[in-house]
Amino acid sequence: MQSIEDIRQRLRSLGAKPGHEHRVLRLWSQAQAQHSGRRRADSFLPQALLEQLPRLEQDLASLATVRSEHPAADGSARLLIALADGQSVESVLLPRDGVCVSTQVGCAVGCVFCMTGREGLIRQVGSAEIVAQVVLARQRRAVRKVVFMGMGEPAHNLDQVLQAIDLLGTAGNIAHKNLVFSTVGDERVFERLPQQQVKPALALSLHTTRADLRARLLPRAPRWDPQDLVEAGERYARGTGYPIQYQWTLIEGVNDGPEEIEGIVRLLRGKYALMNLIPFNRVPGLPFRRPDWERAAEMARTLHRQGILTKLRQSAGQDVEGGCGQLRAREVVQRVNLVRPPLSGQAA
Repeated sequence: MQSIEDIRQRLRSLGAKPGHEHRVLRLWSQAQAQHSGRRRADSFLPQALLEQLPRLEQDLASLATVRSEHPAADGSARLLIALADGQSVESVLLPRDGVCVSTQVGCAVGCVFCMTGREGLIRQVGSAEIVAQVVLARQRRAVRKVVFMGMGEPAHNLDQVLQAIDLLGTAGNIAHKNLVFSTVGDERVFERLPQQQVKPALALSLHTTRADLRARLLPRAPRWDPQDLVEAGERYARGTGYPIQYQWTLIEGVNDGPEEIEGIVRLLRGKYALMNLIPFNRVPGLPFRRPDWERAAEMARTLHRQGILTKLRQSAGQDVEGGCGQLRAREVVQRVNLVRPPLSGQAA
């Protein structure tokens, strides 16, 4: 695992000053060659750093490499990415100049509707490896938005993710509101994010308005009462000026009933929030079903009529297993095969 701080230390050892560091990191994070730019490198950089530039570029390029690319019909693409130690993660090139990046190899939360969590947590992804995923995306197309919604729970790798966000929101030239931090609701997120120079937008995985059902859907997530989670999100939204995006994986017969609609209205009415309804994407071996599209659309319309800003999302890249919940370390042997009881939207 390599961090951006490791790169900074290497640059300083070669005589780099803050301006030199910024130039090197800016060109790298924007997928430009180190000898590009208005000022010639040999007239600006210290001699020791200049001599090491070819090796540095080679080492940065080896942080993450595309092992295979899988284009989807909607213009997105799933990238299987090899890390330097042989582990792999997946990123998704999204329509409209976005990329979804991974922050862990595997995931410890174990959401029952998600492929990533079935493997458990293999290791953390370093901040430099996270930015390297954005660089690979930028080598293929323009990137103006980065969502931390791929493999892993960003809050469980908080220091590294915040390092990546800080670089992308400064030298990387990504608008702060277009850096989207997705989390199940770790308390450290609400403590640390407001203190950052670059404050990302926040996406909270809600999935149900019932605390008991949420504990079963997200078995190793912090035990928030949904109302308390929404209140914490509201404070962050008002402080940053970005609405909270609430994520709701829509599962037939589990969380798509009228009682959940009433619960969403109760929790989100008057809040600075956007509800994203995301129909469940097929995961082999799981018993869940996605609801009929018209039924999902009617749920979205009902919420709109009740004053809740709602979007019904069609996950990008479903036909190449690049949709929400479908990403995994495809070349890592699955270590645990958990058998979970079926879930019901009704109280036990």
